[in-house]
Amino acid sequence: MTRDADRAFIDHLMQLKDRDRGALAALRHSLSFSPGDYPRAFPHVERYVGKDWHANDARRLARYAVAGLYSLHPVSLSRNWAAELGQLVRNKERPSLELRFLALLEADADAVMAHLRQVVSLLAADGIGYDPAGLLADLCIALNERASPDARNHLRRQWARDFYSALQAEAPADSPPGAGAPADASAIVQ
Repeated sequence: MTRDADRAFIDHLMQLKDRDRGALAALRHSLSFSPGDYPRAFPHVERYVGKDWHANDARRLARYAVAGLYSLHPVSLSRNWAAELGQLVRNKERPSLELRFLALLEADADAVMAHLRQVVSLLAADGIGYDPAGLLADLCIALNERASPDARNHLRRQWARDFYSALQAEAPADSPPGAGAPADASAIVQ
């Protein structure tokens, strides 16, 4: 499968938002299961799975994960979830959210979905979208139990860079007081 196939899958999810609320409900319910294990999600995802992909192929699992997460909050933007979460933490000034992010960075392939579900729920509560295509590419690595430690570490470092860049970014001039980078740089965990 190619980037075009990935794009077709994301487009399919976006169309479900407008055309099939029942499908979104089934995909949301699929988050209660391991990715790819909920039969009612099969009609919405399997047609976008490569014929040679086995049941535990990370690319297949990533599609199910993104379908479930997108159905939880069907709003997409071009920025990735880590940058959006960093901006949310900066705007809300809630250090506990940073701790959740760090827990996600430490999660193994089996636990990453539970943490991402929390992140997407936090973004949804504030109406903040994220890039589902970027998340799909990331999860192909994060959910791959056979991915090299270098590949996983690279992904974690990229998420951390995106999160902390957004966390430390200057607030726009029209932002409310208190938004933006903390006045005390020591308040930021490096």
